[in-house]
Amino acid sequence: MTVEPSNLQPQDRLDVTSRRDLEQMFSGDYSSGRSLDRAAADMSLSEKRIGNESSQSDDGLGAMLGNLPEHAQLLSEIWEDDSYPFEALLGPDAQTTQQPEVRRRRSKPPSATTSSLTQPPALGWGVPSQQQQHQSWTQPVANFFSQPIPGVASASSQVHIPPLRSRKKTTSIFRSEVMSLVQLYIPSDVARYTVAQLGEMGLIQFRDLNQDVSAFQRSFVGDVRRFDEIERKLRYLQSKIVESDVDLYDFLDNDFISAARGPREIDEMEETVNAHEGRVLRLTAAYKEMQLTHVELVENKHVLEEVSSLFTEITGRQSTAPTAHGGTSGPLDSVPLLGRTDTMASRRSIGSMDAARGELAFDAEIGGMSVGHDINIGFITGVISRDRISTLERVLWRSLRGNMFLNYVDIEEPISDPRHEEPVYKSAFIVFAHGETLRDRATKIAESLGATLYNVDPSAERRQEELIDTMSRLDDLRQILENNRVARINELTSVSEQINTWFTVVRKEKAVYHALNLFNYDSNRNCLIAEGWCATNDIPAIQSALHVATEDAGSNVPTVLQELRTTKEPPTFVRTNRFTEGFQNIVDAYGVPKAGEVNPGLFTVITFPFLFALMFGDLGHGFLMTLCAALLCYYEKRLAWMAKDESLRMFYSGRYIVLLMGIFSMFTGFLYNDIFSRAMAPFASGWRWPTDAGGEGVVVEATKLGHTYPVGIDPAWHHASNSLLFTNSYKMKMSIVLGVIHMTLGICLQVPNALHFKKRINIIHVFVPQIIFLFSIFGYLVFVIILKWSTDWYARDAAGELTHISPPSLLNMLIYMFLRPGSVNESERMFSGQAFLQTLLLLTALVCVPWMLLVKPLILRNEHRKIVSEGYGRISSHVRVSTEADGMAGAVVLSEQEEMQADDFDFAEIMINQSIHTIEFCLNSISNTASYLRLWALSLAHAQLSEVLWSMIFQPTLKMSGVLQPVAIMFGFAVWFTLTFCILIGMEGLSAFLHALRLHWVEFNNKFYDGTGVKFEPFSFKAVLDEADEQ
Repeated sequence: MTVEPSNLQPQDRLDVTSRRDLEQMFSGDYSSGRSLDRAAADMSLSEKRIGNESSQSDDGLGAMLGNLPEHAQLLSEIWEDDSYPFEALLGPDAQTTQQPEVRRRRSKPPSATTSSLTQPPALGWGVPSQQQQHQSWTQPVANFFSQPIPGVASASSQVHIPPLRSRKKTTSIFRSEVMSLVQLYIPSDVARYTVAQLGEMGLIQFRDLNQDVSAFQRSFVGDVRRFDEIERKLRYLQSKIVESDVDLYDFLDNDFISAARGPREIDEMEETVNAHEGRVLRLTAAYKEMQLTHVELVENKHVLEEVSSLFTEITGRQSTAPTAHGGTSGPLDSVPLLGRTDTMASRRSIGSMDAARGELAFDAEIGGMSVGHDINIGFITGVISRDRISTLERVLWRSLRGNMFLNYVDIEEPISDPRHEEPVYKSAFIVFAHGETLRDRATKIAESLGATLYNVDPSAERRQEELIDTMSRLDDLRQILENNRVARINELTSVSEQINTWFTVVRKEKAVYHALNLFNYDSNRNCLIAEGWCATNDIPAIQSALHVATEDAGSNVPTVLQELRTTKEPPTFVRTNRFTEGFQNIVDAYGVPKAGEVNPGLFTVITFPFLFALMFGDLGHGFLMTLCAALLCYYEKRLAWMAKDESLRMFYSGRYIVLLMGIFSMFTGFLYNDIFSRAMAPFASGWRWPTDAGGEGVVVEATKLGHTYPVGIDPAWHHASNSLLFTNSYKMKMSIVLGVIHMTLGICLQVPNALHFKKRINIIHVFVPQIIFLFSIFGYLVFVIILKWSTDWYARDAAGELTHISPPSLLNMLIYMFLRPGSVNESERMFSGQAFLQTLLLLTALVCVPWMLLVKPLILRNEHRKIVSEGYGRISSHVRVSTEADGMAGAVVLSEQEEMQADDFDFAEIMINQSIHTIEFCLNSISNTASYLRLWALSLAHAQLSEVLWSMIFQPTLKMSGVLQPVAIMFGFAVWFTLTFCILIGMEGLSAFLHALRLHWVEFNNKFYDGTGVKFEPFSFKAVLDEADEQ
C-alpha cells in the first residue's frame, strides 16, 4: 500500500508506521532487508560522531542518510496528530507496563547543541537554512530515536515493546520458559557498562559470534590478560597473608562492587594493587636475603665456637711437642685430636693425626696453634645437614684413603633456612688433611653434599675478634628482621581489608571482557553486535538494564535491542526457587528437558519423597529426618558455608528434599503403624485377643470385633505370628498398584508433549495403543487386586458355610491368562465372565503391538510421498545481510546462515526405530512393573532391621532389674540411638533415596521424557564468583 503524505488519513497512518513500513521508509542507501533497529543504531552513532566533529564537512553523512529528512518530516506530522492511535503502534500494554525498579547513578548531561535555534517540538522541523545545516541532519535523527519506536530499546523512555512472538507468561515449572534470541547493538563507549549491568542481572546467555577466531586473536584479549595479571598479584598477596597468619577479612565494599566503575576507578585499583605487591615483594625479598645472612652468621658462629673450643682443648691436652721426624706417645696420638669426649658426647671423630701429618714435624704453641714452615697440614670447616654427616665421613675416608682427620659436633637447635620449608638440624665439622690437593678434594666432596664452608683463621685472637663481630651483627640483624616482619604484617593487614573486594571486582571485570570477546566488533560504526538467548518475559527487565547502563556511561546513544526469528533450538530455562531447585537438579542429572518439553520436575516434587517414604516408612525415623532437615532450612543462611564444602554441599543443597522425605516418611509410618518398630494404638483395634490364651507355645486366634481400624494397619497385627505374611501381601500389592499409576502418569504426559510440538500422530498412534496395552494387562491386574481387597473371603452364609472359596493367587491367574487363554481355574475365579474378559484383554493387547509398530511409519511414508509429489522438498531461510551505507566495508551478517532442509526420509530407518521402541515398551511394561516391587522389598528390610535393633540392643535393658538398670538403660539407649541414626537413617535412607531415583529416571521418565536439551547458562556474576570460590 502506498500513501502520499498529503492524503494520509488516520486509519492509514498505522500501516505506514507499522514495523515493516518503517523499515522500508529508511531504505535510502540501506539495503531493503535492513531492520529498523539497525538503522536506529547507525543513525544514533552517526549523530554522535558528527556532534563530536562539528567542524568537519557533513557531505558524507548526507549521502549516508539519503532521503531521511522527508521521511522524518512525515513521521513528525504523524506523531503530532492527536488522532493517531498510539496504542495500536505501541501495543495494548504500553501505558500500563511497569518496568522493574532500577538503580540510577551518575549520568552525564547531554552536550549543548552548537546551533542557537530552539529545538523543534516533537519530531517536526522546518527546512533548514544554510547556517542550520548541521543541526538539520543531526537533531531530527536524535529526536526521532528519542521517541518510543516498536522494537527499539530507548535510553530516554521505557515502553512496552511488541514481540515477534506471543509473550505468554510461563511461571510454572511444568514447561521451560519461552526463550527469545535477541540481538544487541551496543555503542563502544557503553559496552562495558552494558555487559556489567547484564551480568549483575544474569538474564541473558550470549552466543559466540567469533567461533572462527582463536582466543588469542580476539579484540579484548589484552584486557583479559590485564585482569589475569591483577588476579595473579592478588593471589600472591593472599598467599602471603595466609603464610603470615594475618586475619583475612570477609568485608566487601558493596558500594565499590555494585557501582558503575569507570576506567579511572579500575586504573586506581590496579595502581593500588601494584603498589601493595611491590612493597610486599621488596619486603619479602629483603627478609629472605636477611634470613640467608642470618643463617650464615648463625652457622659461622657455631663453627667459630666449636673450632675455638676444639683448638683450646688440643693445646690444653698437649704436654709434649712432637719431634720433626717421628711420632710421640703424647695426647695427639693417644687421644683424638678434637676429642673432648668427657664433656661433649655429641662430638665424633674419625682418622688419626699421624695419618694427617705423615712424617712431618708438628709445632704447637701454648695459647694458639701455628703451622711450621716445613709442614703442610691444613683444615676446612663448615656446616652440613645432620642426616648427611655419615655420608660425608664415608666418602672422605675412601676418597682420601684415610689421610684425613674429621671431627664434628651436632648443633642442638634447628636452623631456620628460608631455602627449606621446615627448620633443619645441622652439624659443624672440621677436616684436617695433608697437602693442598687433598684439601681441595675434601672441599669439593663437602660442597657436593650440600655443606656450607666457612674460613676460620688459625689464630685464636683473630677467631675471638671474628666471633665478637659475628655476635654483634646477629643482634643487629635480628632487630632488622623484626622491623621487616612488622612492616610486612602492617602492609598485609591493610591489604587483607580490601583483598576480597578487589578479587570480586577483578573477576567481574575479567568476565565482562570474556563476554565482550564473544561479540562481533564493527569498527566502522564503532559498535558491538551481540546475540544471546533470554526468557521472553525478561526482555523488559533487560531493556531496563540497558537504560541504566547508558545512564551510567553518560552516553546519549542508546543500546538497541531486537528479537530475531530463528529456527535454532533454544537452551532450556526452568525458573526455580530454593525449594524446587533440588528437585530440578534430580531431573537435570538424568537429562535437561528440551525447550517446551514437559518437565518431570513438577511431578518429582511429590512423587519422589512419596516413593522414598514407601520404602522408609517409620514415624520415628521420619521425625528425626524431618527435624534435621527443618534445622537446616531454618538456619540456612547461617549454614550457607556448607555449600562450599564438598562433603556437605549435597546434603545442604537437598535440604528441602530431605524435609519432604521426612514428612512423607512420617505419613507412611503412620499408615504402617510403625514408630521405631513399635505399634501405636490411637484408635480402637478391630481385633481382640482371648484372655485365657493357655500356656506358652499355644497358638490362639484373635476375635474380630466387627469394625475396621480407621487409618492404617491395625496394631493387633504387630503381635501376631502371621504378621509378616499379612504385611508382605499388603505391601506387595500396594507396590504394584502405585507402580501402575505412576507409569500411567508418565504415558499420559505424552499428550501435552505431542500437542505442544504439534505431533498429533503421536497421540493417536503412540499414546493410545500404549495406554490400552498397559491397561489390558496391568490395569486388569490392579483391578483384580482391588477386587480381592474388597471381598470378604471368610464371610459365611446363614448355614455357616463359606460364601467364597479361598483367596486366589493373582500371580498364577496372570500367568495362566497367557498360557491358557479362555479358561480360568475354579480356585482362581473371582467373578463371572472372567475368562471372556481376560481373552478380550489379551487380544486387545496383541492388537496394540502392530498398531504401535506399523501405523505411524506407514502414515509418515504417505505424507512424505505427498510432499514430494507436490514439490515441497526443500525450504530455505535466507541470511539477513546489512550493507554498509558508505560502501566502505562489505556485508555484515547479522545472524548465522540457517538453512533448513527436509530430512532425508528413509522408511527402513524409521521402521527399525519404531520396532525398537515398540519392543522396548512391551518388555519394559513387564520389567518396570516388577521393578516397583522394590517398594515392598526395601520397606520389609527397613522394618525388620529396625525390629532387630530394638529387640537385640535396647529391649533387653528394659527387662533388667537392680541398681544397674538405669546405667544399662542409658548405655543401651545410646548404642541403639547411634546405630539407628547411622544405619537406619543414614545407610537405609541413602539406599531408599537411590531406589526412588531409579524409579523416576527409568520407570517414569522413559515413558515420555527425552531429556536432550541444553541447560540455559546466562552470563551472571554470581555464577562467576561461585565458581571462583569453589576453586
